[in-house]
Amino acid sequence: MSFNIAIDGPAGAGKSTIAKKIASELGFIYVDTGAMYRAMGLFFLKNKADVNNERQISDLAEKAEVTLKYENGTQHVFLNGEDVSGLIRTQQAADMASATSRYMAVRSRLTSTQKRIAAENDVVMDGRDIGTAVLPHAQLKIYLTASVERRAERRYGELMMKGEKDLDIEQIASEIAARDHQDMTRKIAPLCRAEDAILVDSSDMTIDEVTAVIRKLYEERV
Repeated sequence: MSFNIAIDGPAGAGKSTIAKKIASELGFIYVDTGAMYRAMGLFFLKNKADVNNERQISDLAEKAEVTLKYENGTQHVFLNGEDVSGLIRTQQAADMASATSRYMAVRSRLTSTQKRIAAENDVVMDGRDIGTAVLPHAQLKIYLTASVERRAERRYGELMMKGEKDLDIEQIASEIAARDHQDMTRKIAPLCRAEDAILVDSSDMTIDEVTAVIRKLYEERV
């Protein structure tokens, strides 16, 4: 039987970084559900979809095939056969993903793929509703969070490293708070902590410290 670790939490809490590290240490497959949704978002952008037109979004979702492949230990995201791993890392793709993930057709399209991967492999999967909707029977569930201020600082640092200028950390914090509200109040599979998920606040923790906490929790269950 496969062992599943589900990591949920708001944007900027460090889910992907921690999930990748844990998966690497344990020899598990890392499933980046956010990347899968961004690939779908990219597809909608390419097709100039109206985010408020549920029928259009639903019809387009049926034409998008999102898959994950591993090459030399690195995860690649494919959209209808094209490697879009680099193209999905834009803010536009992320915004479109957040805006359209509230539709059942989009979630159903991707959730079935995620469930299949988890049933066949030991996985670490991160997202917004992994422990509540995608992998409700995961053996270990983590709700990883951090304060809005700390997440804004991290995002500010990431953008600075990319060479972006004229950044306003208060605006970044405001955008993060707005994203939290959107994710937490959507009607379908909103972001929330599963009843049996363990809360880990990374506000004042390093990546290694968070990883050590989760690894200890895993070792207690095997």
